[in-house]
Amino acid sequence: MMAVFDTPEEAFGVLRPVCVQLTKTQTVENVEHLQTRLQAVSDSALQELQQYILFPLRFTLKTPGPKRERLIQSVVECLTFVLSSTCVKEQELLRELFSELSACLYSPSSQKPAAVSEELKLAVIQGLSTLMHSAYGDIILTFYEPSILPRLGFAVSLLLGLAEQEKSKQIKIAALKCLQVLLLQCDCQDHPRSLDELEQKQLGDLFASFLPGISTTLTRVITGDFKQGHRIVVSSLKIFYKTVSFIMADEQLERISKVQAKSAVEHRVAELMVHREADWVKNTGDKLTILIKKIIECVSVHPHWKVRLELVELVEDLLLKCSQSLVESAGPLLKALVGLVNDESPEVQAQCNKVLRHFADQKVVVVNKALADILSESLHSLATSLPRLMTSQDDQGKFSTLSLLLGYLKLLGPKVNFVLNSVAHLQRLSKALIQVLELDVADIKIVEERRWNSDGLNASPKTSATQPWNHIQRRYFRFFTDERIFMLLRQVCQLLGYYGHLYLLVDHFMELYRQSVVYRKQAAMILNELVTGAAGLEVEDLHEKHIKTNPEELREIVTSILEEYTSQENWYLVTCIETEEMGEELMVEHPGLQAIPSGEHTSQVTSFLAFSKPSPTVCSMNSNIWQICIQLEGIGQFAYALGKDFCLLLMSTLYPVLEKAGDQTLLISQVATSTMMDICHACGYDSLQHLINQNSDYLVNGISLNLRHLALHPHTPKVLEVMLRNSDASLLPLVADVVQDVLATLDQFYDKRAASFVSVLHALLAALAQWFPDTGHLRHLQEQSLGEEGSHLNQRPATLENSTTAEDIEQFLLNYLKEKDVADGNVSDFDNEEEEQPVPPKVEENDTHPDVEPPLPLQIQIAMDVMERCIHLLSDTNLQIRLKVLCTLGSKCGDFLRSRFCKDVLPKLAGSLVTQAPISARAGPVYSHTLAFKLQLAVLQGLGPLCERLDLGEGDLNKVADACLIYLSAKQPVKLQEAARSVFLHLMKVDPDSTWFLLSELYCPMQFTPPHPSLHPVQLRGASGQQNLYTANVLHLLKELQ
Repeated sequence: MMAVFDTPEEAFGVLRPVCVQLTKTQTVENVEHLQTRLQAVSDSALQELQQYILFPLRFTLKTPGPKRERLIQSVVECLTFVLSSTCVKEQELLRELFSELSACLYSPSSQKPAAVSEELKLAVIQGLSTLMHSAYGDIILTFYEPSILPRLGFAVSLLLGLAEQEKSKQIKIAALKCLQVLLLQCDCQDHPRSLDELEQKQLGDLFASFLPGISTTLTRVITGDFKQGHRIVVSSLKIFYKTVSFIMADEQLERISKVQAKSAVEHRVAELMVHREADWVKNTGDKLTILIKKIIECVSVHPHWKVRLELVELVEDLLLKCSQSLVESAGPLLKALVGLVNDESPEVQAQCNKVLRHFADQKVVVVNKALADILSESLHSLATSLPRLMTSQDDQGKFSTLSLLLGYLKLLGPKVNFVLNSVAHLQRLSKALIQVLELDVADIKIVEERRWNSDGLNASPKTSATQPWNHIQRRYFRFFTDERIFMLLRQVCQLLGYYGHLYLLVDHFMELYRQSVVYRKQAAMILNELVTGAAGLEVEDLHEKHIKTNPEELREIVTSILEEYTSQENWYLVTCIETEEMGEELMVEHPGLQAIPSGEHTSQVTSFLAFSKPSPTVCSMNSNIWQICIQLEGIGQFAYALGKDFCLLLMSTLYPVLEKAGDQTLLISQVATSTMMDICHACGYDSLQHLINQNSDYLVNGISLNLRHLALHPHTPKVLEVMLRNSDASLLPLVADVVQDVLATLDQFYDKRAASFVSVLHALLAALAQWFPDTGHLRHLQEQSLGEEGSHLNQRPATLENSTTAEDIEQFLLNYLKEKDVADGNVSDFDNEEEEQPVPPKVEENDTHPDVEPPLPLQIQIAMDVMERCIHLLSDTNLQIRLKVLCTLGSKCGDFLRSRFCKDVLPKLAGSLVTQAPISARAGPVYSHTLAFKLQLAVLQGLGPLCERLDLGEGDLNKVADACLIYLSAKQPVKLQEAARSVFLHLMKVDPDSTWFLLSELYCPMQFTPPHPSLHPVQLRGASGQQNLYTANVLHLLKELQ
């Protein structure tokens, strides 16, 4: 380790011989020898000997004649080492060193940097950067005088050329960093103090001479190939906007006099100086606008997020500092900013929102009328072209365009009313939103999916999220498929509702809602989001002092929208052709509308061919389904927006929602149930049961009144059905009279509306069974289960210890024969006489009227009345009604129905299935839309539960199994295969052994080996090992049986 020379005297003694030798002989070895000695000298000693040490190095650079590149590089590196350890305290030395280093890359023959090695270029760039950092105190500011303009311009041009033309990324980045240092944009601690107004003006005047070259060259670099790397683009962007924002700063330009002051510099330098007067600012601003547009166009889609992040910084810096001088660039800059609000990078998104909030806090747009006008005009222009863009762009383009629209609204804030108050602006914007939100209603599955059971009606709000209204049913649009686009459209509408004039917007979109069915679904979606936004839900407010809509006004607006939604012509629409009326004529109350109402003054039909009115198409029914669903979702959103205030609207909304919760269209039923849960959340109810019980008095009153005018209110039974499925025994006293009204109405309309009434009666019996369980039966089952469990535990050791004797086998056979005789009815009179006579019930001593039977409990009276009506409906001409009645009676009257079902009904059902099976096996995909298919499906879905509830005997079970086996074939439609499997699942519960044997005869996946040679092997027809059409379904069922 070499000793360190701390004093100038010691250092001079060591360095003098080396410096003399280098002055005499300029070689690489002598330069390296000097640098080695310098490393042993302290910084303080170097500072004292700075000019002495620099002399041989500068002399080497200034010696005329050609020099080796390696020598120049060594000299520059050594000079850089000295400057990094010392400070330059003399202005003239700083200028001379600056010129000498710059000249190392000078090429007299061309305007480009000299063709030297990359190592030398890097060394010179590093030397210039170190030199500027070594300037002591205010000496750096004295450097930037008009007289330095030619030298500084040369260096700037040199560095720009290296940044643009060099292939080495390292040289490009080093040149850009050095350029930052020259333009006083370096972020390091060695940078000078904050500049006062005069110093800013002097530097601005000086740098203005370089602005054309810097801006055009950097624009070419920025918009170059993406492969050059993001660091180069980020550095170029930073220099561009910092240079522009400094030279074109509004604060500086305001202090520029109209007449240029006379300068003391020589004429050649004076010609290079720029006077930043109004005309120069206007011309320069126009040229910069062209460059800024090019930069934005390229950088906004740059693949690297750090480049896009730097673009956000560019926008913020230029708009905050140059909003007047670059007024023509404000539009593109704002467009770039708002276009990145929904960037895929969370860092870019966060910075965008931060800048937008900063703009709002500084009132950049609100106070600046020019910017507000630009934004308004941009919004109008975008709204005008939005429909065209939505039909021509791909999803990514649409996403970018809508992000732009959203950003404009965020920036304008309350100022958006200046746009909305213009009729032309509002019409353009509404037309765009209406067109973009057009739904694709061609999917037949929406109409096809029916609610075959009522499991979906039982739900609890506990299963919902914190914001239940935010769970919008997935829908498909004509002009886009990306779900993010729909979320953007929702945010746009919410912002309009939050900042815009709510009465104006609601009136406008309500007019569109009434104007045409083509606009109705889109208008309803927009209205829903307007109310959500007006309540401030999920709205990011950049303008903190904005006053929200008054709760009372919001409730009034919601009330008017609800009245329109639940009106007769908008709530009761045709959603399917197959309805319970089955033959009544459809009366369209408003033939001018494409939506086909089916409520008041109307009825529905199964065939329209005999009438002049056109039949509803799949698209029109789909459209009606979606309209109802959107309106239901709107009610849920309104409830969440109003909170507890929505309780005041329950009287008018709960009944219609309950109607739709019982709708046979699956989608409508699901959305209505979700809406009920939203209402529970908003109004503070614990569950749907709590909601219904607390409002049951007015609901029951409405049902009772509407049953008297059933032709006007055909959906009334659905309300009672939903109430029964979501309540408890406390509801029974309230609905007892209504049940009698239902039965009386059924007696009156049994030939027209039996299906809906049977569904209600089925729900009623199921509710009674749930509310009043047979405790004796349950206790018997529990005792039987415990007894069997105990007997198994007791018998297991005995079975292990004692083998079965001949007497045991004999007794088992005798018992079996006796039970078989009883089952076949072969019982003699002698056996009957031996049976115990029933003991007559004891009469209580206190009973004063022993001959008068006590009244039956209310639930039993109701059940008896229901079953009496059901018996008469067993002969209905409609197969579906007969099946419903059988299921209803079968759940409680199995013994009564068994013989009649097996004798009269089962043969016809089985025969129908067998006859239709070959047809459905050969049919194509269209067959699933036919009535024959739906009848097959209904029979298969109903047979299984009936067999289980009626506890059919072996022979009848075999008839069912034989009829359904063919539907396990892979040739059958998938839904029929699923329904057939459900039949066998029920048969397994009744007779698992017989079902296993029957399935194994079709296909058996394993061979059975006898446990003893004396036993014959079991030969099953399905054990051949060859797969067939039934294999997949049989394996599935056998797996369930294990």
